[in-house]
Amino acid sequence: MELYHIKDNEKEIRERFYQYLSFGTGGMRGLLGAGTNRVNLYTIRLVSEGLALYVKDCGKEAMQRGVVIAYDTRHFSKEFALESAKVLGKYNIQVHLFSESRPTPQLSFAIRHLHAFAGIVITASHNPADYNGFKVYGEDGGQLSPKSASKIENLMKTNTDIFSIGIGDEHRLIEMGILHLILDEIDNAYHNKLNSLTKNPSIAKRFGKELSIVYTPLHGSGLFPVMKGLESFGFQNVYIVEEQANQDPNFPTVRSPNPEAIEAFELAMAMGSKINADLLIATDPDADRLGVVVKDKAGNYVQLTGNQIGVLLLYYILLQKTYKEELPHNGVLLKSIVTSDMGRAVGSKFGIKTVETLIGFKYISEKIEEYNKTGEYSFLFGYEESCGYLIDDFTRDKDAVQAALLIAEIASYYKVLGKTITCVLHELYEEFGYFLESVTSYQMLGKEGQLQIQHLMKFLRNEPLTLSSLVIAIEDYYEQKRYYSSGRIEQLPLPKADAIKFHLADDSWICVRPSGTEPTVKFYFGVKKETLKEASLSLINLEKEFMHHLCQCCSDMLLTN
Repeated sequence: MELYHIKDNEKEIRERFYQYLSFGTGGMRGLLGAGTNRVNLYTIRLVSEGLALYVKDCGKEAMQRGVVIAYDTRHFSKEFALESAKVLGKYNIQVHLFSESRPTPQLSFAIRHLHAFAGIVITASHNPADYNGFKVYGEDGGQLSPKSASKIENLMKTNTDIFSIGIGDEHRLIEMGILHLILDEIDNAYHNKLNSLTKNPSIAKRFGKELSIVYTPLHGSGLFPVMKGLESFGFQNVYIVEEQANQDPNFPTVRSPNPEAIEAFELAMAMGSKINADLLIATDPDADRLGVVVKDKAGNYVQLTGNQIGVLLLYYILLQKTYKEELPHNGVLLKSIVTSDMGRAVGSKFGIKTVETLIGFKYISEKIEEYNKTGEYSFLFGYEESCGYLIDDFTRDKDAVQAALLIAEIASYYKVLGKTITCVLHELYEEFGYFLESVTSYQMLGKEGQLQIQHLMKFLRNEPLTLSSLVIAIEDYYEQKRYYSSGRIEQLPLPKADAIKFHLADDSWICVRPSGTEPTVKFYFGVKKETLKEASLSLINLEKEFMHHLCQCCSDMLLTN
C-alpha cells in the first residue's frame, strides 16, 4: 500500500530504491518505510544475515558464544530485534535477546558479561520518530571495527534476493536452547557495577534529600536504570516528567528526542520551576547521551553544553582520585578531535595524558581495549562534545546512565560546599581559560545531497582557506596528514576518515565532516580567550566568517538551510 501511493512519484521511488541502505562501522540507520534505502523487515533481515554469515565464518566457538540483542522504544524496535534473532537462530547461532527495551550501554555491558561474540541494538539514537537503525558491536563491547564491518557489508552483497532470506521459528528456537530471553540477570549485574562509580559515597547517602532532581527519559529506555541507579546512590528527591515516562515511539511531547536540544527540556523546566529543582537531566531513547540543565546565579535554568558536562565530570573524577591518592601515574583522557581542548588543559593540571580519537565513540572504545592490553595508559575518562561520556569501562560505549549518576553526585557535592554548578564552571574557566565551542549541521538529502557533500569536502581540500586569523595547520584525516603553513608535513596517528580540521593562529579551530550515519555535514568551531565576552564574540565571528566564505565560494551548494 505504501508503494502504491508513490507509484507516480519518480523522485520518491528513486530515493527509496537507488541504493541499499548503507552499512558502515556503526551499522545502519535510516527512515522507516518500504524500499531498499529504508529500514524495514527485509533490510533488517539482510543485515542480520550478513552478521550471521560473519559469525559463522569466525567458527564454532563464535557461534556458541553468540550474539546479544537489545532494542530501544522506537517503532518496530522490538519486532526488528526478534527478526534479527530469528535470522541468526536459523544458522544455529546462540542468541541472547532482551525481553524489554534497555539502553545501548547496557547492551555493551551484556556482551562482556555474557562473553558473547557480538551484539546488536535496534535504535536510531536521538533521531526523530520516523527513523530506526541497526548497530553492531564486537566482543569487546565496542562498536564494530571498520575491518569487521567491511566483511559484513561484503557478505550482505552476496545476497541476490532480499525476499528469500529465511528465518527460524521463535518458539522452536527457544525449545532448542538457541534463543535465550534475558533481563534480570543483566539488570542486576549492570547496577552492581553502577554502584561502584561513586567517588564520594557519603555525599548522596548523607545529603541525598537536599538535592532536588528532575529526570526525563524522553519516552526512551533510560527510565528504569537511571531511576534505580539514583535511588541506589542515595538520591531521594527525584521527580520524573510523567508525560515523557511513557515509552511512546511517536515521541509526542518533543520535536526530536535529543537531550542536546533545549526544546527537549521544556516540560522538565516547567516541573523544575514548580518544585525549585537544582538539577534537570534527560536521556535520549537509547540512553547513551545525557543532557543537563542547571540554575545560573539569577536562578534561571540554563543548559550545559556537552563540553561543559564533560569538563565537570573530568575535573571531579581527577579531584576525587587525587584526594584519595588513587590517581595513576599513567592516567589517560580520551576525547574526539572536535571535543573541547579544555579537557586537555584540565588533564594537564593533574599530570594526565590526553589522547585524541576520530569522531565516534567506537574509537574511544578501541583505545581503551588497546591500553588495557598494553598497559601503556590507565583509562580515566572518555567523552565527546555530543553529550557522550564514559566513566568506567565496564561498558564500551557512551553511557548516559553512568553520567547521570555522577553528575547528580557532583551537584550534591558542590551544593554541600555552598556552590552551584554554574559557579564551579566559572571557576574552571577563570583557571583554565574560556573555551567555547559550537556545531552547525546542514542536511543534504538523497543522492543529490551526497554529491553536494563530496563537492564540499573536495573544495576544502583543494582551495586555500582565507580568514582574518592565519591558518597555521590543516589536519586532513582522509589523507592522514597534518600540513603546517611552514611546509612541514606530519603523519596523523589515526585511521582514515572523511574530515578536515583547520588550526588558526589565535588558538581557534574549525572542523568539517560528513556524518557517518545521517545525510548531513557538520561544521565544528572552537575558540579560547581570557574572558567570556571575548570568547563569545570570537566564536560568533569565526562561525560567521567561515560560513560566509563557503557561501561565496560554493554558491551551488545548499548551505543556507
